Amino acid sequence: MKRAFRIEDLDCAHCAMKIQQGIEKIDGVEAVSVNFLLQKLTLEADDARFDEVLKKAVKVARKIEPDCRIVV
Repeated sequence: MKRAFRIEDLDCAHCAMKIQQGIEKIDGVEAVSVNFLLQKLTLEADDARFDEVLKKAVKVARKIEPDCRIVV
């Protein structure tokens, strides 16, 4: 399953890159893209585990950039 989410309060392109690299390391992630200009996260993962992977992705993003929020 591939879905896109809006990211609020993402401060810089470097943070977007760090978030993308962190999410790429999550088991079950097939593909991920964080676009700073569009303030968008695109996540692709197995349908059966998508919700679990998304929760982990949100935690990674918060750890790297505490003020940003992925709108689910």
